[in-house]
Amino acid sequence: MSKISPASPAFEQNRREMLALVDRLRRLEARAVTTSNRRRHTFEQRGQVCPHERISLLLDPSMPFLRLHTLANYLVSDEDPETSVPGASVIMGIGFVSGVRCMIWADDSGIRAGAYTPTTISTALSIQQIALRQKLPLIHLVESAGANLMDFTVENWAHAGGMFRNLARFSAAGVPTMTVLHGPSTAGGAYMPGMSDYVVGIRNNGLAALAGVALVQAATGEEAEERELGGSEMHASVSGLVEYLADDDAQGLAMARDIVARWDWNRHGQPPRNESYAMPRYDADELAGVVPVDYRVPYDVREVLVRVVDGSSFDQFKPDYGAATVCVHAAIMGTPCGIIGNNGPIDPAGATKAAQFMQLCDQAQLPLVFLHNITGYMVGTQAEQDGMIKHGSKMIQAVTNVRVPRISMYLSGSFGAGNYGMCGYGYEPDFLFAWPNSATNTMGGEQAARTMTRVAETVAERRGEEMDRAALAEQEAAIRQHFLRQENAFYTAGRNLSHGVIDPRDSRKVLGFTLGTCVEARCRKTQPNSFGVARM
Repeated sequence: MSKISPASPAFEQNRREMLALVDRLRRLEARAVTTSNRRRHTFEQRGQVCPHERISLLLDPSMPFLRLHTLANYLVSDEDPETSVPGASVIMGIGFVSGVRCMIWADDSGIRAGAYTPTTISTALSIQQIALRQKLPLIHLVESAGANLMDFTVENWAHAGGMFRNLARFSAAGVPTMTVLHGPSTAGGAYMPGMSDYVVGIRNNGLAALAGVALVQAATGEEAEERELGGSEMHASVSGLVEYLADDDAQGLAMARDIVARWDWNRHGQPPRNESYAMPRYDADELAGVVPVDYRVPYDVREVLVRVVDGSSFDQFKPDYGAATVCVHAAIMGTPCGIIGNNGPIDPAGATKAAQFMQLCDQAQLPLVFLHNITGYMVGTQAEQDGMIKHGSKMIQAVTNVRVPRISMYLSGSFGAGNYGMCGYGYEPDFLFAWPNSATNTMGGEQAARTMTRVAETVAERRGEEMDRAALAEQEAAIRQHFLRQENAFYTAGRNLSHGVIDPRDSRKVLGFTLGTCVEARCRKTQPNSFGVARM
């Protein structure tokens, strides 16, 4: 079925260039871990476990953990690629706790004491939205200095309220939330344990207070003692904020695991597992060489499909109509789904085919997977006369209104309205991941530069003016650089325009895991109430 030879020079070049980008991704992720672990001695002095190790103690061993937003804040607060630390001072992802699929949110207090970065709040809101949508219990491992008042903006403050609003929504929706209070949680952060259904406090280190000692003295003149003001011990015996008091981090995380086990969460909603699926006939490792790093170089998305779907088997829907838009029925790790990919721009026939295919998948309750390699909708006189606008609108209507889960993956370029029709970021897919070579923007840098040059030439012609070719070349270079800087997967992930950048070779695992998460959510029965569980 595959027409690609792994021994070909083109494959070897693709693989070499792709793996260089994967190596860059891993080095950036490691930069956050290394930065955090520099404070290991401080944690040990306090009798604490480092943030990344807390995650390991909480999760079931040997079970998958899908990290989310590992590059959040990259090139945002620090625009130097050599020093910018990704992660937004948080560690987030979906994993299993006592057999229950949960959303994990850990403050990385090894980096700036866990203080918020410009994108920490948007990162938190993103994973909360996923957890609410997928009915995932949320476990927050708290130890954060909170807002850095030196660079905290009014916009940050306004959006931060959404984190607490969402905790109220979790409880009202019947989806449990839990806080493990490892360290300080002050000011607005005090509402994290305050609005969680369950709170585990760590003796001597855990602390929750609306105002820390310094702010209390500044506001009231009172010289408060920290542990009496908000220590876990006080909250466990006096205020009632803490339900479970642990002697140290390890015991607190063991308590959290026990609490989750007692929910018996899987009794109402875990779908039957299909373990009989066939593996692809082609090695997933070959995905590193199938797609060129340069999105301007074409490839056949079916070469990706045969390395991702079960048994490398799929049925094409209308293969000869709108042929550049590839629609197939397949299964990934036992989950049947519809998949839409691109082998070129979406023409009117491709748009109508995709719209019909999405509606059929919605009717059959099949999740949709979108594999992006799209420059946009077809343009030109013929395309306009053939009804590109109205047919493209049908596709956007369909992708907006289908009720089944939608998972997007940027394999290469994803530009313009084509990104919209393929369920890009603005269409709120259940999950959206990007390969490290992928690019997304209004249009490509070269195209943007040429467009603006042509506009300037047209204006000059109308006015009868002579063009300043040197100035035009300078403008073209500036526009090209402006677009190229913003379109790459690392830059957009830093701004949370995806849920993460992944190694292409992990595509099947990521798609299988996220499809399983969505299917489980659809089967889950919860016990909603009007206002959530009030703390007493």
